[in-house]
Amino acid sequence: MSDTEDTNVTKRRFYKAEQEASFADAQQGTLQTQNPSYRLAFQDTEFLLRDELRPVRFQLELLKPEMLLEEANIGSTLVMYGSARIPSPEQCDAVLARATTDEEKVVAERLVAKAKYYEVARELAQIASKCAVVEKGMRQFVVCSGGGPSIMEAANRGAREVGAETLALNIVLPHEQAPNPYVTPRLSFQFHYFALRKMHFLLRARAVAVFPGGFGTFDEFFELLTLIQTGKMKPMPILLYGREFWERVVNFEALAEEGVINKSDLKLFHWCETAEEGWKVVRDFYDLDCG
Repeated sequence: MSDTEDTNVTKRRFYKAEQEASFADAQQGTLQTQNPSYRLAFQDTEFLLRDELRPVRFQLELLKPEMLLEEANIGSTLVMYGSARIPSPEQCDAVLARATTDEEKVVAERLVAKAKYYEVARELAQIASKCAVVEKGMRQFVVCSGGGPSIMEAANRGAREVGAETLALNIVLPHEQAPNPYVTPRLSFQFHYFALRKMHFLLRARAVAVFPGGFGTFDEFFELLTLIQTGKMKPMPILLYGREFWERVVNFEALAEEGVINKSDLKLFHWCETAEEGWKVVRDFYDLDCG
């Protein structure tokens, strides 16, 4: 038997992709091998970024987080949506100081008034993370945010402060966007496609907390309501924080009065103001004995 022969029936017969890639990288450079057409397709970034490869990129953005979260034994998440502009209590003075006109001062004061929700999100993340629910060997209610500042930062911060891992689904934007420093590095993901990012928010979600926010928060919140309202998704606890804010910017009752939603649709979410209130809704829904 030669040194290269392997008679173990369980061993694979083909080289792994990374081995093939190393063989390709070791090739001597010629006019042919230096041309982009000769690159292995999965090593050719220029090829992968072509418009025709969009379906492949969709699949990659679906698969990568799914595989890594499965390997991390994350069975379900507590997702937190909310504004990227609400300051933390430590930032309030700076926000007020930057306002120079009367209009800016009014807006700054309103943002500062909502800083209390930074602390609520942080506390809710702490409560869920300390419970450390594990079922069938998988971790449940792992705190998940969009990875940015403000309410998202508060969610990741609260989990980290009690020693728990916490994940984030960030998105590439034209302006600078980086994960907040409280996200567990191996659970920090970046997306190109909003659609795939939103899918991952809800694939593992078993509860969602929604705080005051703008277009992005509205988009995520109302898509979730639509999925449950239409029966595409089974009901789960939706915790809606900041009743004064939400009833000022959205007239939920008027939607029912106009007949464009059912009165019963207003029961799809639960009004909350404190972390304890929100976690009680989750605990009662799933009959949990912690927290």
